Amino acid sequence: MTRIDAKFAALKAEGKKAFVAYIMAGDPDQAKSFEVMQGMPAAGVDVIELGVPFTDPMADGETIQLAGQRALEGGQTLQKTLDMATEFRKTDDTTPIVLMGYYNPIYNRGVEQFLVDAQAAGIDGLIVVDLPPEEDEELCIPAQAAGMNFIRLATPTTDAKRLPKVLTNASGFVYYVSITGITGAAEAQADMVAPEVNRIKASTDLPIIVGFGVKTPETTQAIAGIADGCVVGSAIVNQIAEGKPVADILSFVKSLSDGAHRA
Repeated sequence: MTRIDAKFAALKAEGKKAFVAYIMAGDPDQAKSFEVMQGMPAAGVDVIELGVPFTDPMADGETIQLAGQRALEGGQTLQKTLDMATEFRKTDDTTPIVLMGYYNPIYNRGVEQFLVDAQAAGIDGLIVVDLPPEEDEELCIPAQAAGMNFIRLATPTTDAKRLPKVLTNASGFVYYVSITGITGAAEAQADMVAPEVNRIKASTDLPIIVGFGVKTPETTQAIAGIADGCVVGSAIVNQIAEGKPVADILSFVKSLSDGAHRA
């Protein structure tokens, strides 16, 4: 059982929904992004998604793209991102960490070496946006053999024919993309998302976590109410981009997590 599996089992036993928060590693620099990361569990974050900056983030909107650019310009690398996780694990051995990004940096390092390094750093799961199920032999299956969850994205365009393929070899949770498009776009609508969540739930026992377009405490409560939890990324990254103090960023994160946990 991974930390992700254990976290969702504990939340289910408590009758609580999950709040997942995303930040870009190294944005605006490694020190501040680590300080935000370190404060997330106390702000109610159940699972941390740590973005790995990449030069061509095709699934991301402007907010995350700019965060990646800031991080890369500041010298952030895959190794430095793993170093953040290693440092985090010195004081927190329970909060799950999911790396989210693209395959190129992993491929460049070599899958075998990456998995050794990620496991040593305390990484629990991977979301690799540009690796479809047809490429499972490439990373998904080796990652699961190494004890990591491989989290798959499902979208409004994932039809009944495609869904079983998407769910094959998926583990940890299913990340449902609530809107068609890129991160940070229109706001998610619970009444439109609910039928899709139910459709996916009919095909898997994995928790369904909804992301994209979740920006406010009201939205986290509404979306978590019709799923097993929700993800917020761009809204938090915007707070960082505005140069707000860490305490203010974490206060905003706490307001979002409180919304999800009220659901």
